[in-house]
Amino acid sequence: MKDKTAIFKIGGKILDDFENLNSSLSQLTQIFNESLLDKIILIPGGGSFANFIRKVYNELKFTEEIAHWMSIISMNYNGLELNKKFPSLQITENFEKLKENNKMFCIFLPYEYLKDNDRLPHSWDVTSDSISLFIAKELKLDECYFIKDVDGILDNKNNVIKEISASELKTMKEAGKLAQFKLDTGKIKERSTPIDPYATTLIDSYNIACVILNGSQNSVRIINYFKSEKSEERIYTRIK
Repeated sequence: MKDKTAIFKIGGKILDDFENLNSSLSQLTQIFNESLLDKIILIPGGGSFANFIRKVYNELKFTEEIAHWMSIISMNYNGLELNKKFPSLQITENFEKLKENNKMFCIFLPYEYLKDNDRLPHSWDVTSDSISLFIAKELKLDECYFIKDVDGILDNKNNVIKEISASELKTMKEAGKLAQFKLDTGKIKERSTPIDPYATTLIDSYNIACVILNGSQNSVRIINYFKSEKSEERIYTRIK
C-alpha cells in the first residue's frame, strides 16, 4: 500500500453490537499503535437508524432526496455515539483536517462535507459504502476498507472469493453464482451481497479497490490482513 492512510467504513452490524465494535476498534488501535498505518479514518455506517429511516420512507412515501440526507445524518449520529463509547478517538467534520494531519485516528462525520460537495445520486442504492468510497477518492487513496460481520463475498459453495473485479461481481450476482439462503417467507435471498449496489460502479469509475474485512467478536481478520504473511490467515475479499 503506497499510502499509510486508510479509510475504514464501520458497518451497521458492527456498530449495533458492542462486542463486535470493541473487537474491530481493538484491532485498529493495535494497527495504529504499531504504525502499520499512520492515519486511520473511521466512517460510521447508518446502522439501525438508517434502517428505521428506510422503514418510515416505505410507509410515508417521502422523497428519496429527504431519505438520502436523513440517512447521512444517521451516519453523523452514529459517529457521535461511537465517540461516546470510545472517547479517546478524535472526531471531526473538517475535511481539510483529514488532509493536513499526518498522524491521526479519528471518526469523520460526513454530512457537512457532502452537503458542500453534493456529487452522489440521492438514491437507496447509495449508502455509507458509496460515501466511504467517495471520501477515499477525495483523499486520493487507492483502497477503502469495509468492516462488516461477514468474511467477504461468498460463492455458491460458500467459499470466500479473495479477489474479484467489480464487473465480475455484477456478472456472478446476475447469474446466481453467489451464496444464497432461504428466508422464512420462502423467498430466496443472496447471502453474499455485503456492499451497496452503487459501490461497484464507483470502484470502477474511481479505480479504487474495496477490501471487505470481518470485524466480529472472536475474529482477528483485520489484524491478520495487515500483519500475517500466511495466505490462509488472511481472509478477506478485495473488489478491484
